[in-house]
Formats: sequence, C-alpha cells, structure tokens
Amino acid sequence: MGIYVVVAVLIILTCVLLTLIVLVQSSKGGGLASNFSSSNQFMGVRKTADFLEKSTWTLAMVLLVLSLFSIFVIPRGGSATSGNTELEEKYLELPDAPPAEGYSPPPGDDQQEEPAQ
Repeated sequence: MGIYVVVAVLIILTCVLLTLIVLVQSSKGGGLASNFSSSNQFMGVRKTADFLEKSTWTLAMVLLVLSLFSIFVIPRGGSATSGNTELEEKYLELPDAPPAEGYSPPPGDDQQEEPAQ
C-alpha cells in the first residue's frame, strides 16, 4: 500500500504542475511568457514559450505513465492470511432465516428443466 500512496501523491503533484504550466502559457502567443520581454533577460520570449510547451508535453507523458503504473500498485482487497473481508465475515455470522409465508423461489439453477424435443 505504501507505493500506491507514493504514486497517488506523484499524480496529484503532476496534475498541479501541469495545471500551472497550462495556465501560464497562452494559445495566441500572449500569456505570462510574453510579459518577460526585458533586454537583460536570460531566455528570450520564444525560448520561454518553447520551454513551457516542452514542459506541458513532458508532464502529460509523466501523468500518463504514472496513471498506467498505478493500475499495478492498487491494493487488492483482503490479505493473504484471511480470505474473507469484514463484511463477508459478518454475513457468514448471521443466522439462517426461514422463508416468508407464501414465498416460492423462482426457477433457477437448482431446478433443471427438461430440454424440449
């Protein structure tokens, strides 16, 4: 169960980062990347937009891989020592109740019908 929690936290962190990066960039070339247009800038506006686009694709792929990996680490019900869950154990402890008056069970697997000829 420990690895499942780690993967779930990584998925949530990836989603938050992906949301922030998508909100920073703009589809028409505006957004936060265009506001960094000072002359003493380390990266140009185009490089910033490229970085944001590559980050978006990278985080999307990470999210996909983590989601697929989470399938394999989902904790399955029950442990190796007990085959029944708590609900099944309580059900098995219940006393058998007599059928209600006038109740006749529907035909099912118990009653074999003769094949038509």
